[in-house]
Amino acid sequence: MTQVNMDSQLMDDMDSGLLRFLQTTVNTFIKWDLLRYFHDNPHAVDTAENIGRYISRDADTVRQGLDGLVESGVLRANDMPEARVYALTSDADMLAKIEHFMQACSDRQFRVKAIYHVIRAMR
Repeated sequence: MTQVNMDSQLMDDMDSGLLRFLQTTVNTFIKWDLLRYFHDNPHAVDTAENIGRYISRDADTVRQGLDGLVESGVLRANDMPEARVYALTSDADMLAKIEHFMQACSDRQFRVKAIYHVIRAMR
């Protein structure tokens, strides 16, 4: 199967809103892990170091992912005297996008397509 056919097959039946969210917001595996963390813990307010320990990732990688999610509006960050803490946004539109994405992730076929897109973006 050619690359063009593979791309077409893996994009044609994906919801355009989910595809855009994946390409612009959850475009790395660390961001996907962090989105899952905050979706599952919507009231969490914590540092990159503590979140990294919880999801078994190093703090620098986590911090980069967290800051990327802050830039895209998924999270908000507050600089405290001793550390920066991160929390899920309260924006209703963004929360709806997150919920839609996480529900879609319960489907194996969607996950396969999403993984393909993340790997493709890493090239």
